[in-house]
Amino acid sequence: MVEKIQSLRTFRYATSGDRSARVLIYVLHGYGQLAPFFIRKFDFLNDCFIVAPEGMHRFYLSGSSGRVGASWMTKEERMDDIQDNCNWLMELHRKLTADHTYDKTIILGFSQGGATAARWHNDPRMKSDHLIMWASVFPPDLSPVNTLKENSGVNLFILGDNDPYFNSDQQKEAKEFYSQLQFKTIDYSGNHDICRETLASSLNLLK
Repeated sequence: MVEKIQSLRTFRYATSGDRSARVLIYVLHGYGQLAPFFIRKFDFLNDCFIVAPEGMHRFYLSGSSGRVGASWMTKEERMDDIQDNCNWLMELHRKLTADHTYDKTIILGFSQGGATAARWHNDPRMKSDHLIMWASVFPPDLSPVNTLKENSGVNLFILGDNDPYFNSDQQKEAKEFYSQLQFKTIDYSGNHDICRETLASSLNLLK
């Protein structure tokens, strides 16, 4: 017999930028990354407050020692992890907005983090203004027709033209899919990573 119990646990997140800024940007890392390292990709955004939550599941990237990475979930007990992710991310958001009001809240999900970002953006408890899906597959458990909040602004799908996880056919399919969801699709010359120049110009579209 398999049973379950709920208990408190500790979650980690990294921050960068100006805590008193008017724009709050959450950046959700990809598979095998850690928040303290992932957030360095956004350290040039000095006029924003950047927050990088870390996935709940940490593991050794190779064998049983050495470098460590984190994951948002696996196929095992997936629905519990989805709910746990949204719950602790909401706790984080409540903590960060308890004594400061932001004019704009943006959620960016990179690679595996995109699915969690989309679910969180669409959580009725979350008041986010924009969603950026960067080299991310749309989560199959969300209904595409309901993915855009009534008060949601421009949402973006960004993908490098040399991303090894998207061949040419998959790139075309992904762009068509997100376009149907009314996302603005942006491509750039690059691989599976955050391109600073593309991010900076993309954020200008959300002002």
